[in-house]
Amino acid sequence: MQPVIFGIVLAMYLVAVMGNALLVTVACSDPKLQTPMYFLLSQLSFIDIFLTTITVPQMLVHTLSVNRTISYNCCMTQLFFFMAVGSMEGHLLAAMAYDRCVAICDPLRYSAIVSHRLCLRITLTSWTIVSLNSLLYSVLVTHLTFCGNQVTHFFCDITPLLQLSCTRPVVNEMLIFTEGVAVVVSPFFFILGSYARIGIAIAHMRSVVALRKALSTCSSHILVVLLLYGSVIRMYLRPSSSYDLDQDRQVAIFYTVVTPMLNPLIYSLRNQEVQGALQRLFRKHWISRNFQPGSQANREWQHIS
Repeated sequence: MQPVIFGIVLAMYLVAVMGNALLVTVACSDPKLQTPMYFLLSQLSFIDIFLTTITVPQMLVHTLSVNRTISYNCCMTQLFFFMAVGSMEGHLLAAMAYDRCVAICDPLRYSAIVSHRLCLRITLTSWTIVSLNSLLYSVLVTHLTFCGNQVTHFFCDITPLLQLSCTRPVVNEMLIFTEGVAVVVSPFFFILGSYARIGIAIAHMRSVVALRKALSTCSSHILVVLLLYGSVIRMYLRPSSSYDLDQDRQVAIFYTVVTPMLNPLIYSLRNQEVQGALQRLFRKHWISRNFQPGSQANREWQHIS
């Protein structure tokens, strides 16, 4: 089954990378999408590319390889980037929830409150927080004494590494349930608070068109939030005694492969602005390719003219 698994995972990885790269290209190049919301969406797509690239290529190599090894330094590096990028996704979703909250609850002051400068500050601050948090985790793991070198996972994650410790890593587990909750779960509570305000605002709407637009705007974001935090809570926010290798592998594959593949589909299929931008991009590419000087289509057009 290894060649079959390799083919399926490779196809999903390519779809995830190309779909998110296309979304980044559209958000950065289309003049009609130069808004704070699409800036945050492009950052989320970049994060999805980064997240799946951290883990999947090595998994693909190990799927068809006999020598499934990773050096200690590479393992710690992978742990650092995976923790940082995974946490950053939650912070971006919280920023997007704030953007939607202001747009629905205070639309007249939206341009004055939410700006590109504010989104850039939020992004840089979030990167600083998650990087320091990930560095703290990585340093603590490097101080553990391991009784084996068999990582029972397809990448170096915090939970299987703690399982290799000779003694119970009490400090690390306490850190996960205190500082980890503050950094990872606090964006989730912020999202819940934002949607509570949005719900109150929607309840007072009398226009059916405005109500439908508000629900359409939030539905894609809510679905992505559920996909992300459903996986995160299942993987990390529980005692190590309830660790189940098979279930964690399945959730990890869903989190690192399936979710990054679904995110661009969710935002493009349910967003008319993104669909219009994609059509303009493809039309522009088709015209530039077929009507270059010396092309057959250009010669035919000149002949007709």
